[in-house]
Amino acid sequence: MINILYVEDEASLALIIADSLEANNYRVTHQTNGQQALESFQTQKPDLVLIDVMMPVMDGFTLARKIRALDSQVPLIFLTARTQTEDVVKGFHLGANDYLKKPFSIEELIVRIESLLKNNPKRLSSQRLLIGDYVLDGQKFTLSYHDESVKLSFRESELLRKLYTQKEQVVPREEIIKAYWSDDHYFTGRSLDVFISRLRKYLNKDARLKIINIRGIGYMFTEN
Repeated sequence: MINILYVEDEASLALIIADSLEANNYRVTHQTNGQQALESFQTQKPDLVLIDVMMPVMDGFTLARKIRALDSQVPLIFLTARTQTEDVVKGFHLGANDYLKKPFSIEELIVRIESLLKNNPKRLSSQRLLIGDYVLDGQKFTLSYHDESVKLSFRESELLRKLYTQKEQVVPREEIIKAYWSDDHYFTGRSLDVFISRLRKYLNKDARLKIINIRGIGYMFTEN
């Protein structure tokens, strides 16, 4: 799941934006001042950063400068009421990838986030995962076997990544459903079984790869 660091000191706005992003399958860490955000950035290494300019302790411009000193590639978007031309120019000079002026729609924010993640080389390389003789591309949502490739849904891709990165461990069914379907009231354990069956079918060209059903508990990915 994509991790977003969101820095905003206005509590009501932050709650709306964070909830909307999480409803769109992003994991959000919210901080209310620049100093806390900088500490969070260094420990969590988010995939993208959203920054307000006017904040206590450390303003957004200073935070952006410090983040760029640590990481030159992580996508960074300013979300701010500072709309003067000089502020916009300063934001880009500090290394921002985008500058969104308040008020904005959540739809526009998500489109801009998706565009930056799609074109970010750091993100692209980190999303490729070798699974036996397969290559999972989490950016393009494809699973490739030599010259053959199948298109996955977002949830299929993320579920396969989760199971593989926790291979030889039992992943509880409840953990999977909470991570990827907590907002879907119609999703059931039977629905999860269907997703698992699809993944097994996709992986059937490499006999070493198995997703084992641990009855009543969850699933375990094995490679042997």
